Amino acid sequence: MAQKINLKAAVAAGIAAGLVSGLVKLGWENLMPPRTPERDATNPPQKLLEQLGVPSEVTHATYTYAGHQLPWVSYLVHFGFSAGFGALYSVGGQLAPWLKTGRGVPFGLAVWDAFHVELMPRLGTVPAAKDQPLEEHVSEILGHAVWMWSTDLMATQLYQQFNHHAD
Repeated sequence: MAQKINLKAAVAAGIAAGLVSGLVKLGWENLMPPRTPERDATNPPQKLLEQLGVPSEVTHATYTYAGHQLPWVSYLVHFGFSAGFGALYSVGGQLAPWLKTGRGVPFGLAVWDAFHVELMPRLGTVPAAKDQPLEEHVSEILGHAVWMWSTDLMATQLYQQFNHHAD
């Protein structure tokens, strides 16, 4: 008999976990920047939006905090991606528990491969994987592993809490 899931709890847990794990990934990138300063002048979220027709003055829009210019449009894409995959992982893990094997690390590595090795190079958003520096691969591989591991930890706990309160 299939396990009944609380879809609302799974989605909410995944979105919340994705937002927090998005902060984890940003922190990781502060310690191990994935791109050279030249390649980061227009980062992948900015480049992808420009490929979709969004003007660069929008994609490069910033806000100032403590004297730092911060790319809010990039952050919207970053956190939207993270929250979306958090929800997908949370719901998917309830429907197909094998997705949660390895506390989310294999899932995170699959997301890295799908986007950084396959999709974005094919779209011309980033160079082909063989043309990306080794440091970029190391940062992104480890960053995606830690990102989804932290998503798993939080989504699992939140789902249990939300489910308990729904009773």
